[in-house]
Amino acid sequence: MNNTKLIKLQKIFAPIDMTTGNPGKRIVAFAVPMLIGNIAQQLYNTADSVIVGRYVGDNALAAVGSAAPILNLLLVLFIGISVGAGIMVSQYFGAKQREDLSGTIGSCVTLTAISSLIIMIIGPLVSGPLLELLDTPETILGWCKSYLNIIFIGILGMAYYNILGGVLRGLGDSVSALIYLLVATVVNIVLDILFVASFDMGVAGVALATAIAQALSAVLCFLKLLKMSDIFDFKKKYLKLHKKYARMTIRLGFPSGLTQAIFSMAMIIVQSLTNSFGEMFIAANVIVMRVDGFAMMPNFSFGTAMTTYAGQNVGAREFGRVEQGAKQGTFIAMGVSAVITALILIFGKQLMGIFTETTELVDMSMRMMRILAVGYIAMAVTQSLSGIMRGAGDTMTPMWISLVTTVAIRVPVAYGIAYITRSDLYPGGRCESVFISLLVSWTLGAVITFVCYKWGKWKQKAIEE
Repeated sequence: MNNTKLIKLQKIFAPIDMTTGNPGKRIVAFAVPMLIGNIAQQLYNTADSVIVGRYVGDNALAAVGSAAPILNLLLVLFIGISVGAGIMVSQYFGAKQREDLSGTIGSCVTLTAISSLIIMIIGPLVSGPLLELLDTPETILGWCKSYLNIIFIGILGMAYYNILGGVLRGLGDSVSALIYLLVATVVNIVLDILFVASFDMGVAGVALATAIAQALSAVLCFLKLLKMSDIFDFKKKYLKLHKKYARMTIRLGFPSGLTQAIFSMAMIIVQSLTNSFGEMFIAANVIVMRVDGFAMMPNFSFGTAMTTYAGQNVGAREFGRVEQGAKQGTFIAMGVSAVITALILIFGKQLMGIFTETTELVDMSMRMMRILAVGYIAMAVTQSLSGIMRGAGDTMTPMWISLVTTVAIRVPVAYGIAYITRSDLYPGGRCESVFISLLVSWTLGAVITFVCYKWGKWKQKAIEE
């Protein structure tokens, strides 16, 4: 009996081979642990916001939110490496190419160390000037700088968790990454309360807690990979930066990294508009984005699951299964997204009341959330089909779609609506412009992504890989 339980436990933590079995069931089995993990990941930021909002005040809440676009901009190196590594790992795993799999993972470990060093140096130097460039209110500027500088100094843990978690998911193991993230989330919340409520460290305490917790999750991922010698070799010789694997990782990951950079730049531009509406709207924006993070979780989870699914099946040359999984996975993602969005609309005020006791702030946040609601289902389509294209090796098409929707649609729409809604009561325009522009870009993005998927450039890319 004990042996039977042990075997079952080992199966739970074993990599999933997505080249066999029912596509929809395989995708769901992989996506559910990722969904829970992404929710836990979102708890990092949510815990930060709740604790500073409750113990320090609404301005501290606004400070943490204002720092986010700059942080995201400077993390694009890690996003590129993570996406490139995930695609290569899933394809080599599907093709059962042990030597290439080992070389890819080793090169990614070294690339991450180099990227972390760059961010540790550049981050603290540019964060202050960028915050001032965005006209960040003087009342929260110091807190923003403090938060960012601590995060950048402790960037190594965040970087390695994201990269190594991506490697584990590429191997089909989404459960281990989930467990490690849950452990780190609990540690983060405990340290948040300790540093902010007990030690009165304010925003700096929140940043320090996050850095420590993510370093823990990175260590746990390393230990897990060291035990997977039946799948690949994690030896010193593979840690050498091999040109072939480094180049392929960067080639595949660069479009996704650039996409995130473009998105972050657009967020920074829109953040400038957001800042013009004052501290109250900045704080409301933070609350909405925290709840938005949970609403987006199914979409991101299924998007990553589809990337791994497509990567493994392309590696195994099972192209028919790729299209079958794309259809089933997208419909499932849309259904899950619709349910979660409905729950947020029903219980939204209670959720937003966790962050602040200011009734006006809760009401404003809920009004903005209603604007975004339908967009989450559209994003399910975008993330799922983009995941298929990336897994097949076509990372350029999702990049161009993001470029069009974010730069050519969202930014002009946001500023355009703000301009045409100016009045004596609203001299800077209506603040709803920020969220209407997001809804428009999400909806058009889903339409463009579907057209590009049906067009089928990714199929040719898959054959060439």
